[in-house]
Amino acid sequence: MIDRRRFIGTSVAGGAAAALGTAACAPDAPQGAGVEGGASAAGGVPPFELDEATVADLQAAMASGERTARSITQLYLDRIEALDGRGPELRSVIETNPEALDIADQLDAERQASGPRGPLHGIPVALKDNIDTHDRMTTTAGSLALEGSIPRQDSFIAERLRKAGAIILAKLNMSEWAYFRGERATSGWSARGGQCRNPYALDRNPCGSSSGSGTAGSANLSALTIGTETGGSIMCPSSINGIVGIKPTVGLWSRSGVIPISHSQDTAGPMCRTVRDAAVLLGPVTGVDPRDPATAASAGNSHADYSRFLDAGGLQGARIGVARSFGGFTPEEMALFEDAVQAMREAGAEIVDPANLPDAAWNDEQPLLVLEYEFKANLNAYLASLGPDAPVKTLAEVIEFNERNADVEMPHFGQQRLIASEARGPLTDQVYLDAVRTIQRGNREDGIDALMDEHNLDAIAAPTMGVAWKTDHIIGDRLTGGSSAGPAAIAGYPDISVPMGFVSELPVGVSFFGRRWSEPTLIRIAYAFEQATGHRRPPTFAETLG
Repeated sequence: MIDRRRFIGTSVAGGAAAALGTAACAPDAPQGAGVEGGASAAGGVPPFELDEATVADLQAAMASGERTARSITQLYLDRIEALDGRGPELRSVIETNPEALDIADQLDAERQASGPRGPLHGIPVALKDNIDTHDRMTTTAGSLALEGSIPRQDSFIAERLRKAGAIILAKLNMSEWAYFRGERATSGWSARGGQCRNPYALDRNPCGSSSGSGTAGSANLSALTIGTETGGSIMCPSSINGIVGIKPTVGLWSRSGVIPISHSQDTAGPMCRTVRDAAVLLGPVTGVDPRDPATAASAGNSHADYSRFLDAGGLQGARIGVARSFGGFTPEEMALFEDAVQAMREAGAEIVDPANLPDAAWNDEQPLLVLEYEFKANLNAYLASLGPDAPVKTLAEVIEFNERNADVEMPHFGQQRLIASEARGPLTDQVYLDAVRTIQRGNREDGIDALMDEHNLDAIAAPTMGVAWKTDHIIGDRLTGGSSAGPAAIAGYPDISVPMGFVSELPVGVSFFGRRWSEPTLIRIAYAFEQATGHRRPPTFAETLG
């Protein structure tokens, strides 16, 4: 079985208007969702008018005139100030968009004149700090080496969000260079953003590398957040922060303008408090992008609206394989997983137990080799896209910058991953080509596809990740628990994490993954599970637990 500690080191989401006034839950929000003055206030954090508000809630409030895009945006900006500046100091936001309120005003005027563009019109979305925006915000992957860098154009993601009428609210903290820097790294730490904290227990880790996306989404600092994943960076922080994460099929969302690790595995995806919100966000960002050849395969396989696949009865007749080949989970975590499997069974699913994947193809050595080769080539290409004024122009210059500024860039851990990547040769090296072929076949045709064919499965289910560990800058991440993110990440296949309960007041998730382009099926299953169980609870911002 895979060693999670090493793997994450290689890779590393009318009525409703009145409800916003009273902070009641949306009709299809999961059971246990917060109310105004409820769980958040219990941790010494002031009540928040939009606590657990969904996209549907916000749209209904704007349609009725109860709220405007500007008032909603201002409330989230105030929330960020209260929790990231003062209050618990979550350190999940690196910078806010100074143009956000002006954009909101323009969208309010447009709504008055011609109506909303769609479900994202006027909705604030916060982006991980490796997703390019050509505006007054920077894009740095958390590194001081790129401080002040403003890309020459929007990422395809930002471009599609703006077209849909979304408001890009902020850039979110992350594990620096998406956790691909040091061997004893600490998730959620970056030189620019400091140490991001888990909102359920502030001394515990939010996981990464999409740490700020997980924390900000869970703590209601934005209506929606977006993270990126190479090998668990949407799944892990979604699970550990008690939210829903969707890692799409590689190629469903374009990677152009996303600071890269691996063109084989990288993808961005929604990290939201509900499956419905994640599905609403997923569709408008799809599309074929000439700047990312992987998106060509999405033609005919993508949907502009994934919310139409939401079905509270979606587990009825679904064949779910229970993967028990992922070790490292505690008895408490496995007890919650057994409850989750029983809930699926009671909702009408046909359970195939066990349905185990082979582990030979997702060992640590070959995936790491692939990432080291691809990181060097991809990062150098990204830095070249910034033009002649880029603060650093090559991976070698990033390494040199870190050495010169070791006191602020490397106070806790080094840059062994960067150095190993710089030492790799070109992507024509046979050792690289053989490794890519081996791990992809092992996790695609001989892995997920073969298992699903054998049992005629609609999805494979497994615990997503263990509970959050205490942040420790001396030892680094103490990843002794299990993880099921590996196969889908290496295969480039879709994966969805949904809250499945709490261990000692810390959330954990269950994952549903499957074939390439199977997002509609996985969303149907994940939504049905969420509606049947309702495990999402907003964080309490405890100083410590246990």
